[in-house]
Amino acid sequence: MTDNRFANRYSSEKKKSFFRGKTFILLIGALLGAGIVIATYKTSVYFSTDESCMICHVHPHVEASWKLSKHVNNRSGVKTHCVACHLPPQNNTWKHYSAKAQLGIKDVWSYLTKDSADFNWDSKSELENAVKYIPNESCKECHQNLFPEGISNDGITAHLYYDENEKKLNLQCISCHLDAGHYNPNYNHSKMTGIPGITNSSADPKTLFTDTVKITSFNDYIEQIPGTQASFKMIAIPGGTFEMGSTDKEPFHKADEAPVRNVTVSPFFMAEVEVTWDQYWAFYGNTMSEGRTPPETVYANNSNSNVDAISGPTPPFGFPDQGWGGGDRPAITMTHYAAETFCQWLSKKTGKKYRLPTEAEWEYAARGGTQTPYFFAGNPKDFSNQGFWRKFFDAKTDSISSFVIYGNNSQNRTQEPDNVLPNPFGLKNMLGNVMEYCADKYKADAYAKSGNNVKDPLVTEGTEWVVRGGNYTSDAADVRCAARDYTKHDAWLKTDPQQPKSIWWYSDIRGIGFRVVCEPDASIGAK
Repeated sequence: MTDNRFANRYSSEKKKSFFRGKTFILLIGALLGAGIVIATYKTSVYFSTDESCMICHVHPHVEASWKLSKHVNNRSGVKTHCVACHLPPQNNTWKHYSAKAQLGIKDVWSYLTKDSADFNWDSKSELENAVKYIPNESCKECHQNLFPEGISNDGITAHLYYDENEKKLNLQCISCHLDAGHYNPNYNHSKMTGIPGITNSSADPKTLFTDTVKITSFNDYIEQIPGTQASFKMIAIPGGTFEMGSTDKEPFHKADEAPVRNVTVSPFFMAEVEVTWDQYWAFYGNTMSEGRTPPETVYANNSNSNVDAISGPTPPFGFPDQGWGGGDRPAITMTHYAAETFCQWLSKKTGKKYRLPTEAEWEYAARGGTQTPYFFAGNPKDFSNQGFWRKFFDAKTDSISSFVIYGNNSQNRTQEPDNVLPNPFGLKNMLGNVMEYCADKYKADAYAKSGNNVKDPLVTEGTEWVVRGGNYTSDAADVRCAARDYTKHDAWLKTDPQQPKSIWWYSDIRGIGFRVVCEPDASIGAK
């Protein structure tokens, strides 16, 4: 018995000793591992400094030319370091560090085995060699603002065209800005030529429209804007009376959608889709200006068809299309003032009366002759992500996705209008994709104050503007035909770095755009 106790105690002590030893070894290993990680990190940080880059780079002018370049010698006081240009951005960790390792090994090997006197420095400064060491994504990472102070109108146009057509052009930023990182007094800044659409001066005159379309009957027509390559389809919307708003029986009904009233609208033409980037850039290129027309003048001109000069937008801050692409996608981020100015320009170019739709016209057109929550069959509760049961069951998307770009199918960005089917009037994207400006000021009690039967109503008092339709981030509850919303002007400009803040572009809202309507001439007999 005693021997067994002794043996058990010996065995227990042996195990404790073993685990104490193992714990000690693990602790030492962890400390060594942490030390290696810290040392590796600090080494990595050091070899990302400008000083470490200069160790291997024996080009006699590399440091001096870098310090003279706009990346260092600028009024902002911001210095662009070597790795910011010559390595992929750090937000792509693997790509950044693998490229760093490859370049580092190559530089060290060249430093140890080659004589810099044998290098042809002139050829290494040529574009063909430089593009190998300047990732384009790094240029775009730094230059969120495409339009630096003092840029010419031609420069603005070229930047916009490049942003819209980067893949097709197969060019890098350095293709035009070879002297940006290392100053070269003999370098001639490259220019992009043959830019169609945006800049009419360089487009083939044979491709530009010379005449606008004459309307002789109340039917759909294709508008073409003289002096540009832009055209778009207008749909004839017959006049009629409908019940505007919703009752509390409609799912997700809100108080500002009531009371329901009978509204009569006169016939009008409405654009099949929201104003596209192709159309908006035609406007931008045609009116490019640094001047600022006071907003009150623009709104006063809405009733004046004899407007002489139209002042166009100043450059946007950053990428106006958010990198999603232009072309037929809806133009976004412009202010209500900019949308009104576009309508004035379009009216002047075509000789017709183009404007933003009234809120009543918008809802009448969106419904397409229906009185249901959507212009297609379906219950908002089935499509919405709101509600207790959505914790267990996904919302239905099968029918709504055929007609609406919204939060559940948008991939968090705008989409081209051909991705959805039209409503009964032939209009696309009336619901979803981007919110659309209306001509009315917003008032929550506007319906109650107007009476039960009204014709062509327009609210002119208020501080914010009505927006309708919801956008690509919206829940199905907010893309109902009756759903109302309004601009949040100050909040949408909150992070605009410019002083004074832009009157043309919003910095904090992406899903906002507009479509135009045209007033028919009384002589065509619209009904």
